[in-house]
Amino acid sequence: MPRVTLEDIRSARERFDDESVVRETPLERSRSLSEASGANVHLKMEHLQRTGSFKTRGAYNKLTQLPSTFDRVVAASAGNHAQGVALAATKVGLDSTIVMPENAPQAKVDATRGYGADVELRGSDFQAAMAHAQTLTEATNVAFVHAYDDPDIVAGQGTLGLEIYDAMPSVDTVIVPIGGGGLIGGVSTALKSLDPSIRVVGVQAEEAATVPDSLDKGIPVEVDHPQTIADGIATGGISDLTLSLIEEYVDDIVLVSDEQIANATLILLERAKQLVEGAAAASVSALLSDDLDVTDESVVPLLGGGNIDMSMLQIVMTHALTDRCQLLRLRVRIDDQPGIMGELASVIGDLGANIRTVRHDRSVEDLHVGEAYLVFQIVTSGSGHASNIIAAIEDRGYAVEQVE
Repeated sequence: MPRVTLEDIRSARERFDDESVVRETPLERSRSLSEASGANVHLKMEHLQRTGSFKTRGAYNKLTQLPSTFDRVVAASAGNHAQGVALAATKVGLDSTIVMPENAPQAKVDATRGYGADVELRGSDFQAAMAHAQTLTEATNVAFVHAYDDPDIVAGQGTLGLEIYDAMPSVDTVIVPIGGGGLIGGVSTALKSLDPSIRVVGVQAEEAATVPDSLDKGIPVEVDHPQTIADGIATGGISDLTLSLIEEYVDDIVLVSDEQIANATLILLERAKQLVEGAAAASVSALLSDDLDVTDESVVPLLGGGNIDMSMLQIVMTHALTDRCQLLRLRVRIDDQPGIMGELASVIGDLGANIRTVRHDRSVEDLHVGEAYLVFQIVTSGSGHASNIIAAIEDRGYAVEQVE
């Protein structure tokens, strides 16, 4: 099996001769995350890369070494690898065709075309896009660029490990999201080769987790149709190459829920002023989880991408605000009489909350004749405010429950 070494990664960094393709991204301390976690937290801001993610590193390293017999490259991607390959191909003078799932965020599709690629939409997930892309490589002048099962790709992603170490050689723990494993494979190889005492922690979304089973069974295990708001790490599988690197160099794997990822996205936007996609926020959700103890450590969560679709951002914000009770849905059982909706609206308004929507339900099985439900969607300042609203409605004699 091909291997990736520290020398491969150093050679990749030497190929990064054009800052319009790959540049060194900042490492910045987050006071709020440091206080929340009890650690000294520095964020690796790779979402500030030109294409909005780390993927350009591996793609550029691969394509700068491609023999001159090739004049077109093909890749499959949910979005970030697509943009990385498209930009790298254009910079080295190659045509590119990128196959993306039909439900890929429109922003990522548009950006990929903007970097010079022909985009084909096929299938409902990454695996389906991959299967179609592989049918396009029969011609001898076409090269396939895998998102993670390629030593050159892994070595390119590993340059992030060199940057982290150069900027902060005293780092104790680095937290890296895992999709196909190319990023963590390269980063862990670099860091562990430079200092074996550095702890490398991988993070996966619960509904797209493939690494724990793969480690248990010793072979790559796939998940069919992974469902997570972190679409950038929903590859549904890893490779023999990346599994071998994870086995050798990665210390811990943490699984996080979509709710944790949504909350981390909001925290990064609110406190760190950084807008990232779910796959990037996964590293911060692991940092803040009960499954990872980083007390008194120097910690670097890697923010791998910032290409979040605006419709997905709305979904993520709704999840996070609901979890915080800042977006509250209450169902109140009433006698269906004039004036009651106004009475309840006044109770809510007097407590300084804003009613976003209200629905009047009369056709519900458990209601008696003459009863109804009023379902309010309310914007609050948080859980304490929400509890005060519920208590005030109950004090008026109404049965009220919080609903999803």
